[in-house]
Amino acid sequence: MSVTKDNAVRSAPYWPVPLSRSIIALAAAAVITFAQDHSPRVGLVVFGLFAVLTAIVLVVAALRVHVGAERVIVLLMAVVGLLAGGFALALPDGGLPFFLYLVSVWAAITGFLELYLGLRGRRRTGAARDWLFVGALTALFAIVVVILPPDLNQQFSGAQGVTGSLTASVIAVGTLGAYAAIVGVYLVIGALSLKWAAKSDPAETIEEAPSA
Repeated sequence: MSVTKDNAVRSAPYWPVPLSRSIIALAAAAVITFAQDHSPRVGLVVFGLFAVLTAIVLVVAALRVHVGAERVIVLLMAVVGLLAGGFALALPDGGLPFFLYLVSVWAAITGFLELYLGLRGRRRTGAARDWLFVGALTALFAIVVVILPPDLNQQFSGAQGVTGSLTASVIAVGTLGAYAAIVGVYLVIGALSLKWAAKSDPAETIEEAPSA
């Protein structure tokens, strides 16, 4: 099948892109899951690394496997990620309001861009399903962060008289970890689906390859 200019370039296989993104997301999820400290500082550092590393992957993808409008959209996502991640790493002591604002803005912009990328490519590329899912999930993540009250501090008591407090910081950082875990699992399945589809028919282009 011939490839039009508006389609993703097939000069390089696409599956390493979602695979790389999944590894970064799963690593971020693991750090948050096993960290006892869910403070804004931890959230900013983990988010900053996640956003910057993901942006680097997107830049490589834009230069190697995208052209035209798709390349512009992916590069915009990368720029937003680099800026947001850079601010997070440069200001790790910015506090909870800064964390909530930065993450929500990043998620809203990149979520919309990836959702749009998936919508415009849904009839041409199997990877569009991954873009649609991740874009929608990222936009939903932005909404959750926006509606979270920064002053939330809910006291609770558990078994054997154990007491504690559920704060906005714990919820926000924990939600970031959950988001990263879902994205990571979904993208690794999508990457393997694209790889197996390419092996079954080497001549098949990405727009014909099904995604998880």
